[in-house]
Amino acid sequence: MSIDEDAGADRFGTTAFYAGLGRAFVAMCALIPVLFGVELLDLATHHRLDQAGGIIPHRLDGLDGIVFAPFLHANLQHLYGNSVPLIITGTFVLATGVRRFLLVTAFIAVTSGLGTWLTASPDVVVIGASGVIFGYLGYLLVRGVVERSWWGIAVGVLVGLLYGAQISGVLPTDERISWQAHLFGLLGGVLAAVLFRRRRPPTGTPTDPVAVPDPAGTGPDPPP
Repeated sequence: MSIDEDAGADRFGTTAFYAGLGRAFVAMCALIPVLFGVELLDLATHHRLDQAGGIIPHRLDGLDGIVFAPFLHANLQHLYGNSVPLIITGTFVLATGVRRFLLVTAFIAVTSGLGTWLTASPDVVVIGASGVIFGYLGYLLVRGVVERSWWGIAVGVLVGLLYGAQISGVLPTDERISWQAHLFGLLGGVLAAVLFRRRRPPTGTPTDPVAVPDPAGTGPDPPP
């Protein structure tokens, strides 16, 4: 599957590139107050939103958490920890097009959420945007390679330097952290980079038949 975007928005140094990056950064920053508003409402209702909208593994009534859990957090500290990585990684994903951003985000959320629902303990409620963040990380690390984009590779290197150490979060090192959401989010991001990559048109291949004159008369003889 290929997603066609404005090529200039992904070309380093162009006006469209800087404009797209700036709009993406503003949009991701604007999302954070919304998440804080949700968390304040959750605190005011004694975490009822967490219980109603979190992923409850192996239970049918916990499947809706695949949609709602990324917007919920255990407390303000949890949300603070996710805010900066979400802004940075989300900005680079969003910069090359809203449509691809929405498709990639939805794919990551479903992959992370469904994987968590299938494999996590049924005694927990899983919430938080970290599964999506790990998905963005996987997407950015791979996108430049599959699209053969030097700019994409540079972004992957930058994000890897900033958050590469967080990859250990895919391992079961802390029972309070859903490593399943991180692991399946990361895998979902890698798959999204392949599925939603921008394919370059082949070079030197004619798209329509072309009639070429034959002045020497060496072509096939006309029918009798």
